[in-house]
Amino acid sequence: MFQKLEDVEKRFDELTKKISDPEVISKTNEWQKLMKEHSDMTPIVEKYREYKANLKALEEAREMMNDADKEIRDLAEMEMLEKKEKLPILEEELKILLIPKDPDDDKNIICEIRAGAGGEEAALFAGTLFRMYSMYAETKHWKLEVLNENETGLGGYKEISFMLTGKGVYSRLKFESGVHRVQRVPDTESSGRIHTSTSTVAVLPVVEDVEIDVNPADIKMEVFRASGAGGQHVNKTSSAVRLIHVPTGIVAECQTERSQTQNREYAMKLLRSRLYEIEKQKRDSELANERKSQVGSGDRSEKIRTYNYPQGRITDHRIGLSIYQMEDFLNGNLDEMIDSLIAADRAERLKGEE
Repeated sequence: MFQKLEDVEKRFDELTKKISDPEVISKTNEWQKLMKEHSDMTPIVEKYREYKANLKALEEAREMMNDADKEIRDLAEMEMLEKKEKLPILEEELKILLIPKDPDDDKNIICEIRAGAGGEEAALFAGTLFRMYSMYAETKHWKLEVLNENETGLGGYKEISFMLTGKGVYSRLKFESGVHRVQRVPDTESSGRIHTSTSTVAVLPVVEDVEIDVNPADIKMEVFRASGAGGQHVNKTSSAVRLIHVPTGIVAECQTERSQTQNREYAMKLLRSRLYEIEKQKRDSELANERKSQVGSGDRSEKIRTYNYPQGRITDHRIGLSIYQMEDFLNGNLDEMIDSLIAADRAERLKGEE
């Protein structure tokens, strides 16, 4: 570990010189890339230097223990005890900082929620989940833009896609992908019988052109009249856009904007994110011999969480955590669950690094 830390510090010092070089600064793309690498390394190097300063102070205190003055020896003993307690804590913090960072953590996301088993009740639950994530986004001051929606008569959604833009969005929501199950008495149920329904959530990182190469010749574009809410305008003009990636058959639609150009731009973002996700899953499967994350692969078919209304309980099956604050949770207070998922993932990856 310490050899790795020495290498990181050496690279950090090289980068510090490079990002101050006028020649490098003039090459904007290269400079921005080096700045990001420097920024990512800063917490590790600062913690390592704090560790080395504590180690040096411990050695100096040991030498002071040989002093003839008892008062100085007493002070040295106190210093030694303090540093001996702090060094293992700093070591653990360094181990966590050295865990390879998910390169997608700083990305914005496109979230897709689809009603699964359960008919109209599943669609209503999809609406509940959309409201929950919308309220969570508000607490984080993220920007939400709906890209595509297919509403049902009772106010639910057969499907809804939306983009969240802000700091660390993917890092906070990446473990939400999978099947969410609800157990409750539907408003439409007169006998008071509990129904079980599901909705599927997919969290996709938003990627730029340079990150995934999409050949324009492989894309077929269709335009059509938007449906649903939006006034007369959306029904009179063909502003909605459907993009079909011919090699894979992947379809991306957007109909929420009045401008066909803007709908195409959003549909393209969605298409790139879906293609990137396929590539990411391929890479993950190639690394199948490595330890799988305790919190799951994010597979859309994996049942990850149950929302049990009669018991007021939300249970995440990947980490066995239950929270008994249904109303708070559905009002967007997700941090306790999300922090626990991140901690479990970090612990599992820390084991893999040992």
